[in-house]
Amino acid sequence: MEQGRSGTIRYSIFDPTGNITALVGDPVPVPQQPSVAAEIMRLHPAVEQVGFVRFPRPSETGALPELRMAGGEFCGNASMCAAALYAATLWQAGEREPELVSLRVSGTDKPVEVNLSREDAARWSAGVMFPPALSVGSMELEWNGLRASLPLIRMEGITHLAIETGSPFFPLKDDREAAGQAVKTWCGACRAPGLGLMFLAAADGAFHLTPLVYIPGSDTLFWENSCASGSAAVGMLLAERSGRAVDLTLTEPGGTLRVACDPLSGETRLFGRTVFLEQHILQSR
Repeated sequence: MEQGRSGTIRYSIFDPTGNITALVGDPVPVPQQPSVAAEIMRLHPAVEQVGFVRFPRPSETGALPELRMAGGEFCGNASMCAAALYAATLWQAGEREPELVSLRVSGTDKPVEVNLSREDAARWSAGVMFPPALSVGSMELEWNGLRASLPLIRMEGITHLAIETGSPFFPLKDDREAAGQAVKTWCGACRAPGLGLMFLAAADGAFHLTPLVYIPGSDTLFWENSCASGSAAVGMLLAERSGRAVDLTLTEPGGTLRVACDPLSGETRLFGRTVFLEQHILQSR
């Protein structure tokens, strides 16, 4: 991405399975990132999250591209988008597009690997290697007089709760105001850097996922069209339960994501697509 002129901030918008993501390519100090993200989301109501990228210069031998989300969380869909943008930037500079991009991403200490395959001028299929879960367990929670134990998947940079159809909390899926209050309360109870409620319905081998994600650092709350880390968390949970590798496709509001998880090796890969939509310039204040 080109660097903006003084007083401007350039950003690109991508569509990874409906989880519309804006990536800012010009330097923005970390304390100002949440406000810049809020302004971008105000201008583009479809945008669900904003990340800030820094790509190494040719002189920075061995340096990796970097992605920091506005709330400092980890995001798999944004990782796909950042890898695609980095590959496109190299291609525009006359270099060969890489098929494997290693990124430094907020919320995790180790580089995140993204496999890329360009499908056309603006579309890539991608596979993200997720860091292993910090833990897969459960936590007893309370809401509106109900108390129940929920599966809890702690990951680097974000935590997810799986709410399955048999849970007394599953009706929250259809009460958006109450669900928004619950996720904020439970985020504090879980001491999580960000919390997703993954409403999971499974029948006859088909899986349907409805994600709600709250990030305190950027003060954002979205019923997301897809959630890569939440999908990976579901794969980790089901693999842990079965004690064997799982390979499943999750139907989400914005489309489908595929997760392959092997509990023995600890490897979890998420497969999806990302599409470049447009580039904009924000006049900084």
